[in-house]
Amino acid sequence: MIDCYTWTTDNGYKPRVMLEETGLQHRIVPVNLREKAQMAPEFMKISPGHKIPAIVDHDGPGGARVTLCESGAILKYLAEKSGRFYPSDPVTRAKVDQWLFYGSATFTTLAQQFGHWTIRSPVKAPTAQVHYDANLRDMLGILDRQLASGEYVAGDYSIADMTMYSDVHLHGVNDIGLADYPNVRRWHDAIAARPAVQRAWGPFPA
Repeated sequence: MIDCYTWTTDNGYKPRVMLEETGLQHRIVPVNLREKAQMAPEFMKISPGHKIPAIVDHDGPGGARVTLCESGAILKYLAEKSGRFYPSDPVTRAKVDQWLFYGSATFTTLAQQFGHWTIRSPVKAPTAQVHYDANLRDMLGILDRQLASGEYVAGDYSIADMTMYSDVHLHGVNDIGLADYPNVRRWHDAIAARPAVQRAWGPFPA
């Protein structure tokens, strides 16, 4: 059993999608960021940086209990555990890693700053708003050019796609629009139609 500690954020949806796609037995544990639940001492034993998502795998390698935070690391761990959505060919795997790390470290980070400065922050900072708007548009352009040569980011549908989908869904579709990024629109809509993705983006289980 895997306990998945998460909330309704871009990073928070990533392990939910992967768990639904793989069918790994899991339990969703909501961590209400609005109530600062991520600061609870017990949660910080799992996620030292008090961030979601985090997982606890009660049946890790050799029966070990594995605790893990950081969305990219979680996606990679779940891919290796399940043997799915992570290619065995070393050359293709290297490309998936490239886009996984780009998505986790760059795309999501800058998309979150876009969301903060242009949508959520009560403080209006026009310089920051212009900066992060331009960053998000640039990243959508990078992704669009990559997707011009293939259905998915790095070969078949993989964790490389999962790591950027939620940011595109939340900010690309709703805030920027994808009219100027037709390849991203096609890619987004194909992923959005997957039953596992629809389940992952549904309400938390009762």
